[in-house]
Amino acid sequence: MVVFAGQGDARRSLSLLWRAEVAAPPRTGPGPKPRLSVDAIVAAAIAVADEEGMAALSMRAVGDRLGRTAMALYTHVPGKSELLDLMYDAVHAELPTTYPESDDWRAPLTAWAWEVLELYVRHPWVLQVSQARPVLGPHEYANLDTLVRLLGATGLAAGTVRRLVGTLFPLVQGSARTVADARRAATATGSSDEEWWAARSAALTELVPDFAERFPAVIALEREAAPEPYGAHDGQEDAMPYPEREARETFRVGLGVLLDGIEAARAGRS
Repeated sequence: MVVFAGQGDARRSLSLLWRAEVAAPPRTGPGPKPRLSVDAIVAAAIAVADEEGMAALSMRAVGDRLGRTAMALYTHVPGKSELLDLMYDAVHAELPTTYPESDDWRAPLTAWAWEVLELYVRHPWVLQVSQARPVLGPHEYANLDTLVRLLGATGLAAGTVRRLVGTLFPLVQGSARTVADARRAATATGSSDEEWWAARSAALTELVPDFAERFPAVIALEREAAPEPYGAHDGQEDAMPYPEREARETFRVGLGVLLDGIEAARAGRS
């Protein structure tokens, strides 16, 4: 499921994102002033999405978590569209915006990429928010600004840096999506990875006996490409399921090759 950000009222959404001074709609009913806050509502919504997924997110579900009715939330957040923007931006506040100063541009870029991947894995619903229309919030911009500064340290031209930004984000997002999917596959389908592969491997061998002859390059790769030592980001590779371990290793290698390409571009420029 793909969700597009920025579908609420533009001025109201941006006012909430940037915490600009905007007068709340006047109360029309009796009772005390609400004790809710935008931050509390956003935190509850993130918890719902983290635990139950984007499909479970609704104003009512958030209200239930806070012990309030959905209507009580509307005084602070106009609707689900604006809430989604606020949630997306809020989780990006978890990312660091500074890295230790170093003559090695590669180390902080690598650290940034892993930090963002882990953010997406912690909050997999974020991956469902389309990048076609950005949220335009302060924390999203802070993350972008951090990446631009780190890439600027390479000395490459601004036009190249701009395209590298557009290359790095999809690389991180794609790898994070694979990790997140690997974590939820067994629960979502009711069968373990081992059961799934065992059943299909046996059936494929029986139904396609000439598989190796039809796809020789694939078979050769499987036979010749010995697994490289896995340097898991969190040091817990032994406890990881195989699909997640492979996804992380693929990200490590892919990121390394991309950074090698940046180094080659720097050498060519000089």
